[in-house]
Amino acid sequence: MLIRKAQSKDLRAILDIMNEAILNTTSMYAYEVHTEATIRQWLIKKQSDKMPVFVCEMNTNVVAYSSFDTFRTCDAYKFSVENSIYVHKDFQGRGIGTQLLTTLIERAKKDGYHTIIAGIDASNAGSYHFHQQLGFHEVGRIRDVGYKFGKWLELVFMQLMLE
Repeated sequence: MLIRKAQSKDLRAILDIMNEAILNTTSMYAYEVHTEATIRQWLIKKQSDKMPVFVCEMNTNVVAYSSFDTFRTCDAYKFSVENSIYVHKDFQGRGIGTQLLTTLIERAKKDGYHTIIAGIDASNAGSYHFHQQLGFHEVGRIRDVGYKFGKWLELVFMQLMLE
C-alpha cells in the first residue's frame, strides 16, 4: 500500500471512485456524475488552493483518494477544513481509509489548521465509526438537509481538534 500525492494520471481512477459514490450511495449529496473535464478542474483548483489530494495505490492501481478543503469560505473559517475520503467498494475494510485520514490529519497539523470537520450521512454507520476511532466527536446533526434516492437525508457533523 502506497499513500502519495495525487497526479493527473490518477484522475480516471478518482473519477470512477467518485462517480460510484454519487450513483450508489449517500456519501455524496450529488446527483450528477463528474466528467474527466470536471475532475481535472477539481484537481487543478485543489492544487492552486494548496489543498491536498492523496491517493492509495495498490499494485499500481489507485483504489482510494482523500482530500480536505476549506470548511466555509468566510475568512474566520480559515483554520478549519473539511475532509473527504473515498475507498473503492472492493477495497474497504483493509485499513486504507485509516492510512489516508492519518495522512490528512498530519498534513492539516503541518499546515497550521485548528480543526477538521467531517460531514457524514447519518445512515453511513461505517464512516461514523471510522471517524470516531480516529478521535472525531459528533458535534451536530441537520435533519432533512438533503434529498436523494427518494428519501430525506440527515447530515452528521463530526470534529477533530488538532491542537
